[in-house]
This record gives sequence, structure tokens and C-alpha cells, in this order.
Amino acid sequence: MDRISALRNVEDALADFEAGDASLEDVEDRVLGVLRTYATDFESEDGDRAAYLATGDPGVEGVVVVAASAAAARERVAERADAPGEFRVERLD
Repeated sequence: MDRISALRNVEDALADFEAGDASLEDVEDRVLGVLRTYATDFESEDGDRAAYLATGDPGVEGVVVVAASAAAARERVAERADAPGEFRVERLD
């Protein structure tokens, strides 16, 4: 999914919410699905970056970051969490 498609899907979800055709929970699920799909399909133009998913302690569980390596992804996840605890990252392909 490219960025334009992702934005259109988010816009559609918001329009449905505004029209009363979707609940907040439905919209949250749809937007999260768009984001996850975009992240897992993500490829940088130079091929040097990829999306990584963090799993482990609740403070980082499910966090997705884009980085050039697993080590860089771990750093980015740790920066985003107050207390990251124990976690690992895996590349989303």
C-alpha cells in the first residue's frame, strides 16, 4: 500500500465516522489496519530501511518503527517508551 492509498483509506474511515456510519471503535480498527498494512508493505526508495515490530514488555508491545537495521530499530523503540523493559524487534516483510 502506498502513502496515497493509506491516506485515502484513513479519509474514508473518518468520513464514515462523520456520517454516523461507523463507530469510533470501528474507525480506530480501520485506521490501525491501514497503518499496519502500510508499515508491513513499506520499502524505502534506497532499500536501506524497513519496518520493524517490537514485542515484549507492554510498554513496547506492537510498536512499529522504520529503521536501517534491527539495532537501529531497537534504539528507536527504546526512545519512544518511558520504560521499555525487555523486548525484541523483528523485521516485517
